[in-house]
Amino acid sequence: MNLKTLGLNALTLAVLTGCQLAPEQQEIALPVPDAYASGAEQAQATQLNWQQFFNDEKLQALIAQSLEHNKDLQIAALNVQRVRGLYQIEDSALFPSLDINGSGSRQRLPGDLSSTGEPRINSQYSATVGITSYELDIWGKVRNQSAQALQTLYSTQLSQYSMQVSLIAELANAWLNYATDQQLLALAEETLTSQQSSLSLTQQSFDLGAASAITLEQLKSTVATAKVDIAKYKRLLKRDKNALDLLVGNSVASDLLPNASLNHLLDLPEVPVGLPSDLLTQRPDIKAVEHQLLAANANIGIARAAFYPSISLTANAGTASSDLSGLFDGGSGTWSFVPTINLPIFNMGRNQANLDVAKAAQQIALTTYQQKIQQAFREVADVLADREGYNAQLSALEQLVQSRQATFDISQARYDKGADSYLQVLDSQRTWYSAQQQLITGKQALLASKINLYKAVGGGWQVTSPAVQD
Repeated sequence: MNLKTLGLNALTLAVLTGCQLAPEQQEIALPVPDAYASGAEQAQATQLNWQQFFNDEKLQALIAQSLEHNKDLQIAALNVQRVRGLYQIEDSALFPSLDINGSGSRQRLPGDLSSTGEPRINSQYSATVGITSYELDIWGKVRNQSAQALQTLYSTQLSQYSMQVSLIAELANAWLNYATDQQLLALAEETLTSQQSSLSLTQQSFDLGAASAITLEQLKSTVATAKVDIAKYKRLLKRDKNALDLLVGNSVASDLLPNASLNHLLDLPEVPVGLPSDLLTQRPDIKAVEHQLLAANANIGIARAAFYPSISLTANAGTASSDLSGLFDGGSGTWSFVPTINLPIFNMGRNQANLDVAKAAQQIALTTYQQKIQQAFREVADVLADREGYNAQLSALEQLVQSRQATFDISQARYDKGADSYLQVLDSQRTWYSAQQQLITGKQALLASKINLYKAVGGGWQVTSPAVQD
């Protein structure tokens, strides 16, 4: 085999396979501890979809409506369609485009422009099949452009999944806020009814001289406090309803609003939490940033390819004739082959600047990826700490309510026997009311920590790069 043949074969192989100028992504060490400080479960997180986790039928119905009607999610889905189209545009450049063209022209030349001195009409007709400006991907530029668009598509799809997880958690928390304020309103109304009854009896006693003015005023104060709370929780319920309407994307029907106590909602299943490394496969936002890093690597390959010659091919073959009827007759064939090579020589450092920008962008993407992992680790660790603390806090609050209830019962009994003044009863009743409020908000905090943990681990299901649909 001579040198000419060897060189031709080498060039052919380069054209067919291309060179890869994009850097390969090396394994990245996790910038977080190997385990959570709170001693979380060391089992692999199970696949737990939202229907299994949020087991209340009303909440399930609202989540299903929000996934269909929420405007932010609709925008995210449309953005995925847009980026998929951009990827298909870039990917199509890997293949030559084949065009069929037909043309015809007739031109009258006056006598003073004609070679015969007489006016004449020129006709020309052609039909061709050709390839227009197909770039040979010797240095992998076109493949890296396609890879960059593909990684961007993956990242966009995963961002949509991440938004879905956030939407579900936000809706569940909004639903929980409504249930909490509803229960606090019921407590305030119950307290007002009791206080108004006591106030009526005390007013009669005061009119008869059997009750002091300070006792009467203290009762009026507790009644006013209950009325303030009722007005506040009614206002908050309206705001909670507005938040639910916005998240769902439609007005929420009254029969889908929570009407049970928080005790019924406390049976949310636990979300298993594994090692910090599990976050890499579970959280779609981390996977999205990972694909952004891979896209940045492809951009480096694109920038490096600009330093090398580019070869484009334009070719066509067909038939041409001065007579339309003779367009496909023998001897009318025509063809052209126009290879073009472009070799960069001097551009004031533009190519080097583009490469420097691509490398800086890759380092930004790498640092962003590490930052996202650290943020995810902290979110899980914080929620685990919250869950542990709220469990202990709720147990203490239940004991506090029992103690305040016992104190109130004793004060009432001592007042009935004339051993204590009614001020003691009022004070014990206020502390019992406050303890009840703390217990309700404590239950809300524990439930919110469970919902937030579901979000922090990425929704509880394994996330892989989605397949591209043509």
